[in-house]
Amino acid sequence: MNRNPIVPFILIIFLGIGLVFLLSSQGANEEEGGGEETASEEGGEGGEGGGEEASSGDFDAEGFARDNCASCHGQDFSGGMGPALAGTSLAEEDFTTTVREGQGSMPAFSQDQIADEDLSTLYQFFSEQ
Repeated sequence: MNRNPIVPFILIIFLGIGLVFLLSSQGANEEEGGGEETASEEGGEGGEGGGEEASSGDFDAEGFARDNCASCHGQDFSGGMGPALAGTSLAEEDFTTTVREGQGSMPAFSQDQIADEDLSTLYQFFSEQ
């Protein structure tokens, strides 16, 4: 009649942990599924998902520049391995051509990476620096 009180306690702990993992994985699957539907609905309206259709109109020029340009053009865009972008004296057409085609060690950025209207916003950001 001596029962070990630890066994039921351990059994309850394992069942509780298992239940937590089960419920959290179910919730994660539901969140992923919802995001996929939203992405497919957005892509379905614009056709093949070109660069301009991908733009939401809330383009963060500074964030894009920090993520994609600062490593070569400097944290303040005053130059580094690449030339200065702050207060750029390039014409917008030359800027766009350079970004689209690349130059030297600078990679080219396609429509899928940055839409034309966002590229124009990026040029304005650098011009105002």
